[in-house]
Amino acid sequence: MRKTIATILIGFIAGIGGSFVYDQLALDSKASETNIPVQTVANYSENEPAISESRTVLPAEDFVEASRLTTQSVVYIKNISEQVYSRSYLDYLFDRDPGTETRISSGSGVIFTADGYIVTNNHVVNQADKLEVVYNKKTYEASLIGVDPSTDLAVLKIEDKNLPAIRLGSSKVLQVGEWVIAVGNPFNLTSTVTAGIVSAKGREINILQSNFPIESFIQTDAAINPGNSGGALVNSAGELVGINTAILSQTGSYAGYGFAVPIDIVKKVVDDIIEYGEVQKAFFGGEVVDFNSVIADRLDIKVDADKEFKGVVLGYIQEDGAAARAGLKEGDIILSINDDPVNSRSEFEEDLSYNSPGDVITVVYERDGTEKAAKITLTNREGTTSILRRQIFSSEVLGAKFETVSKVERDILEIEYGVKVFNIENGLLKRIGVTEDFVVTEINNYKIKTPEELVDILTKIRGRVIMEGINKQGRRGYYSFDLR
Repeated sequence: MRKTIATILIGFIAGIGGSFVYDQLALDSKASETNIPVQTVANYSENEPAISESRTVLPAEDFVEASRLTTQSVVYIKNISEQVYSRSYLDYLFDRDPGTETRISSGSGVIFTADGYIVTNNHVVNQADKLEVVYNKKTYEASLIGVDPSTDLAVLKIEDKNLPAIRLGSSKVLQVGEWVIAVGNPFNLTSTVTAGIVSAKGREINILQSNFPIESFIQTDAAINPGNSGGALVNSAGELVGINTAILSQTGSYAGYGFAVPIDIVKKVVDDIIEYGEVQKAFFGGEVVDFNSVIADRLDIKVDADKEFKGVVLGYIQEDGAAARAGLKEGDIILSINDDPVNSRSEFEEDLSYNSPGDVITVVYERDGTEKAAKITLTNREGTTSILRRQIFSSEVLGAKFETVSKVERDILEIEYGVKVFNIENGLLKRIGVTEDFVVTEINNYKIKTPEELVDILTKIRGRVIMEGINKQGRRGYYSFDLR
């Protein structure tokens, strides 16, 4: 009996030993097959022995602190609008309300100042009847301070103090290949953070359909999905370097191409909107195109075979504009603005966007193989150097705001006069279905040149009314309705 027990114990111990040896050999073999790199990190102090800890080294930087700093500065924005159903013939015949439906869209925003100014995208707040900002489990009613369709930016204001304003960086010093994180608040999910690198700078993707668009986007492969629009693009130090704006995708979902408005453009736009109500855009008095072999052949510009195509070509000069007064001509190759090299149209537009009307810039250009320099005094959209302030007229009865169409807009729309309708809320204009930014030119064949004229006529006129004008796509149209 004793021999039997001893035999069993010896066999059991031998089995355990064999299993241990087999497991060690199998693990060593598996590690060598997968070729996993392992780095040893030593942590020790003077009073403690060194302890070795093995871990897999990540290729990216640690974004924990950057995320902690920035997620508290990103908010959720709700766009609430009442959409009027299209009026039918029966609606006009029986003078009945066609009805409305409530639509809610959303996006993200960034706390820009501690006293409640928030920056987001124009398309996030577009056509809103009511805007709400959700932050730290609290809902604020937000005021729309101003928008800039040319950069797809908007500024909101909520009433609060000591908010965690985000730290501002510089997009000028941002480098391709640098790590960045995209911070958003999609669908009110508190905050989401994705990481990537700067893939390119100065991207022009032709998504802004406004007058004089400025497209010089930062491209990143950090995941930006619907709901992240208006959120923050920050560097590894937790500094804001851009406002996330768009993705390039055939499906509408993230595909590795995200785009953000550079912070140096954002700062100028936001400061102008807060101080003046609109962006003080500086005009050069001409248009440029990218310089390449095709343009050189088309404009008959002689270029040596081994010469690099530097600069941008002045393809159009406005008569008596700022550039023409400084002596520039069509076909001149602009090499730099204020010693900053310019090699694409997007870089040219970005450099101009930092300036205001009245600023003087130094332009270095090449003509017939000779470099020259010129000082150009930039103008506003009216051709002067003064600061422009929006003259906005409001009417509670009509439920909208109005302003006289500027000279530049009149030239683009090819009209001599008109009044733009915007911020349409509950009122007459909403009930008859007037669209945002519709330019009213005539009411019952009477020319409309000022907001006061438009409001006075629509509040006093009775009977059949025909209101003519142009929509924001540049197409002519009219609204026909009865007032009693």
